[in-house]
Amino acid sequence: MLLTPEILTLDILNILFLLFATVAFYFAVKILLQYKADETTALQYKLEKQSYLVATIIKFIFAIKIPLFIFFIFTLDKISTVLPGAMCGAGVVNATQYGTPLIMLKILNLYLFGYWIVLNNEDMKLEDRRYLKLKFFIFSFAYILLLIEIILQMSMFFSIDVNSVVDCCGSIYSTTSGTYMADIIGAKPLYLLTLFYGIYLFIIAAYIAKNRYFYSIFNLLFMIIALISLIGFFGTYIYELPTHHCPFCMLQKDYHYVGYFLYTLLFAGTFYGIVLGLIAFSKKENDLRFKISLFFDTLYVIVITAYPLFYYFKNGVFL
Repeated sequence: MLLTPEILTLDILNILFLLFATVAFYFAVKILLQYKADETTALQYKLEKQSYLVATIIKFIFAIKIPLFIFFIFTLDKISTVLPGAMCGAGVVNATQYGTPLIMLKILNLYLFGYWIVLNNEDMKLEDRRYLKLKFFIFSFAYILLLIEIILQMSMFFSIDVNSVVDCCGSIYSTTSGTYMADIIGAKPLYLLTLFYGIYLFIIAAYIAKNRYFYSIFNLLFMIIALISLIGFFGTYIYELPTHHCPFCMLQKDYHYVGYFLYTLLFAGTFYGIVLGLIAFSKKENDLRFKISLFFDTLYVIVITAYPLFYYFKNGVFL
């Protein structure tokens, strides 16, 4: 079991999140079961007022959850110094069976809670409140995932043994380890770059056509391929080392914390892109989200492309 001030902070905040989220979940279920848009009874009026309370709680959770996720990643990197063998957060994540599912679930919850915020904002603009039941159904699902996330996080920190040697990121993300990850990051750069830039071109085409459904699908694919290509190809130019494929080390001071910037760009661009296909926005708002998404997607592509180009100009050769 590992306890540090950072871990205690995370646990305390997660307990507070759970308490607030449970209150919101109670009212969300009540609204789902009893709310009827075509009735004007006192009960319906009361339920609508309660919906504002739930929305406020969820907004609070999401507003804190984003910086808390960054703090969680920072905590992983910091406690890696006390684990034998670990060089960055990758070693901490791989130290227990809960680490990888926890990271994936945290990212999924960020997208899900963000989607709920956008859906709620759209619902508040409509007189018929057409999304009211949908948004509370989605929150009910998100509440279950949040509960699982909190359990996984506590289980991970509780299971860490500071006396056991863990794998370093060089071993975890090695192209010769014989794992599925090795097969992915060991793919030929030509394949990764073709997929990466090809999907980005499809995003531009969908933007020009203003087809929000294809734009949403291509952004979902772009998020996946961007992460794979970052680990398998672009990351090696950030480190200037052909065998270094770690997605965590770029979050460290040695690399100017560039990972936080890159992941933020990727999250913002793909989030606004994906959400376009999930809500029937008005034309004006739809165009605005198109532009926001394409701006962040394009900025990510420019920044990440600059690394191999600058390396080539400096050294006259690619890795």
